[in-house]
Parts: sequence; structure tokens; C-alpha cells
Amino acid sequence: MMAQMSVEDLSVGVQSGDGVAKTLEEQIGDDLRKKYGLDRPLFERFCIMVKNYVVFDFGKSYFKNQPVADLILKGGAISFSIGVWTVLLIYVASIPLGIAKAVRNGSKFDLYSSLIVVAGYALPNFLLAMVLVVLFAGGGFWSWFPVEGLRSDNYEELSFISRVTDYFWHIAIPVFSEVATSLAAITMLTKNAFLDEMGKQYVVTARAQGLSERSVLIGHVMRNALLLIVARVPLTLVTVFFSSSILIERMFSLNGLGMLGFEAVSNRDYPIIFATLYVFTLFGLALRLVSDIVYAAADPRIRFETQR
Repeated sequence: MMAQMSVEDLSVGVQSGDGVAKTLEEQIGDDLRKKYGLDRPLFERFCIMVKNYVVFDFGKSYFKNQPVADLILKGGAISFSIGVWTVLLIYVASIPLGIAKAVRNGSKFDLYSSLIVVAGYALPNFLLAMVLVVLFAGGGFWSWFPVEGLRSDNYEELSFISRVTDYFWHIAIPVFSEVATSLAAITMLTKNAFLDEMGKQYVVTARAQGLSERSVLIGHVMRNALLLIVARVPLTLVTVFFSSSILIERMFSLNGLGMLGFEAVSNRDYPIIFATLYVFTLFGLALRLVSDIVYAAADPRIRFETQR
């Protein structure tokens, strides 16, 4: 009888301090709302959120039970590590190739290189990564590269040179997959920008004055043509960091920002979702600012102060 009464008490409800009977589910719901501040007015909650976000206090993850700021720092370091090398190699390869294509416009080199870069652009980065894993990461042919992580198990025991080598050994396939499938946009942008500048009157005048083709290209064309390419850097960084890297991080077990945000959406982990969106927005704005500064430094004719 006592056991039966206990079950009935749980099913019917618990008596609150103010004498109002509440079910167990309602009591748990009230406790959760109080814990996360949902019992406060909407405007007050918004002001608290803004204050916390200014100091990068995003609370704790619902599922991981860790501070969101720590998770973002850890994931951001991985995404930044992969992204910086990817963007650097994209521009190191794309700009010389685009210039060579512009100088040899219409030649066989221009045609064949266009076919290669466009084919790479059409090939999804995760599909290329899968092919590279099968060929070079123990998928049935050669085991030259590791298939997951950023470091080996004995990383802490290695010397500094060995650690650097181990790091590049681990990121080789992920970075190459990103670079090979992202060359086309910057390459064709570089080519078109140089072709556009090479047809302008100041270039014709420089050639008529007897300047060599190399002097015209480096001293006149390059500075103006590179402005469009510099303006493209923020978009390339954002794309590599937060869009195209998600599948790559998933394939190679790299817990970067892309993977962190994807898992948060899947698990409805709202503190991580809002925090990653906040960080992405700040990062994008910072990149835009840096791009404008570099743009002005590259072209002295551009000034930000008000013209009277």
C-alpha cells in the first residue's frame, strides 16, 4: 500500500512551497527554466546575452557539458591551421598560373590548363579526398599518409623538426583536396584581371615607350590587376574555414569549427550554434576590414577619409 501511494504521489504531483500542486514534469521544467534564466523577462535575457557575448562568455554546451568558449578555441585552432595553409597554397598556385594563362592567352597551355583547373573545380573536395585516401592512405594501394587526426600517437616524444614533419604529413591530403578543388576561381579571376588590364591604354602607351614586356607586366599591369584578387581573399578564407571544410573535417576526424557547428545543429545544442554564428560573423567582419586596408595600401588612389 505504501509503495502504491509513493507511485501515486509521483504520478499525481509534488507539493510546491506556495501550496500549488505540480506534476513532476512541470517541476523539472520550472527548474530548467530557472537554471537557464528563461523565467526572466525577454528584454532582460537579451541584455544578459549581449553582455556575455561581449566578453565571449557563451555558457556551457548542452551535450558536451563543457564551456562553449573552450570548444570554439579548440576547434578554431584546427580550422585555422588547415585553412591558412589551404588559402596560402591556393594563392601561391593560382596567381602565377593565372598570369601565365593571361600572357599565353589562346595557346595550348592556356587550353589544357583550363581543362585541368575546371575539372578540379567540378570535382567535389570530399570525393577527391576519398580517392586520395584509397590511393595513398591505406585504402588498398599505398599507405604513405595517415587517415585521421593532426598528430601521431607519439607526437609528444618527437623532436621539434619531427613534430613539424608529422604535422605536415597529417594535413597533406586534407589540404591538397581543398586546394585542388579551389584553384579554378582564383586562377580564372587572375587571368581575366590581367587580360583586362593588358588591353588598357596605359599599357599600350608603356609598350610604345619601349618598355619590355616583363617591365610592363610587373611594373604596370600587376599592381592594378591584383586589386581584384586581394578583394577576393576574405571570401576565400570564409569559404575554406566554414563551408567546404565540414566534410573534410568529418572524413579525417578533425574536430574544427565546421564540424563543431554541424554537430551542434544536429544535436540542437543552441549555445554552440549561437556562439559559432557569432564568431563566424566577427571573423567575417574582421576579414572585410583587413581586406579594405590591404586594398587601400595596394592602390594609393583609394582613401577612406571624406573627400571635400
